[in-house]
Amino acid sequence: MSVPPPPRPDPLDGAKEAEPHYLGHRDRLRARFAQAGADALPDYELLELALFRAIPRRDVKPLAKALIRRFGSFAEVLSAEPARLAEIEGIGAGVIADLKLIEAAGHRLARGAIAERPLLSSWSAVLEYCRATMAFAPREQFRVLFLDRRNHLIADEIQGRGTVDHTPVYPREVARRALELSATAILLAHNHPSGDPTPSAADIRMTREIIGVLDPLGIIVHDHIILGREGHASFKGLKLI
Repeated sequence: MSVPPPPRPDPLDGAKEAEPHYLGHRDRLRARFAQAGADALPDYELLELALFRAIPRRDVKPLAKALIRRFGSFAEVLSAEPARLAEIEGIGAGVIADLKLIEAAGHRLARGAIAERPLLSSWSAVLEYCRATMAFAPREQFRVLFLDRRNHLIADEIQGRGTVDHTPVYPREVARRALELSATAILLAHNHPSGDPTPSAADIRMTREIIGVLDPLGIIVHDHIILGREGHASFKGLKLI
């Protein structure tokens, strides 16, 4: 009588034993995010969630922590220049594209909150928009929000990008663009990558030059906001204009 061969081992048994430890962590982290929301997660865990899709077969916690150590916060990671992100070992083009997509989505959401509304009646939304788009940028940028007679947004344009502490701005170019758009008022905004939003003497001088060019044209400068990691400064609030 022949002896039946022993049963073949189930290949899935070995797969279960060899299942990477980070898969369970991913499931638990997703569940915490779904149940408690983003505010319940520290920056590095929120960043882990962002990295899951681009890096499906690797424990991304060390990478998320490395990014936070390098750049400081979740927002600063998203705002970092692609070339600097690429300096981190393990960050490739796919990861950079995903991070920049999340950054763009945040900007679009913030912009949606001020669209089709009088800006001066939704000041908190204006500040949040400017903060989302500029506060964590690694280099200075000067933004102008052009408004119509009802203080609705016509256009939001970056008039200049500069270094870590200076952006060239030309008042007559701001005036020319305001006339092209038939704007009757503008809101100025720029960031201080140093983190401190305190206006400099050059900021004050440049703002007054812009007002001096626009005033004869009947175009109002409602405010100039400076954004930094430590908060914001309003020229109107500081009685500088």
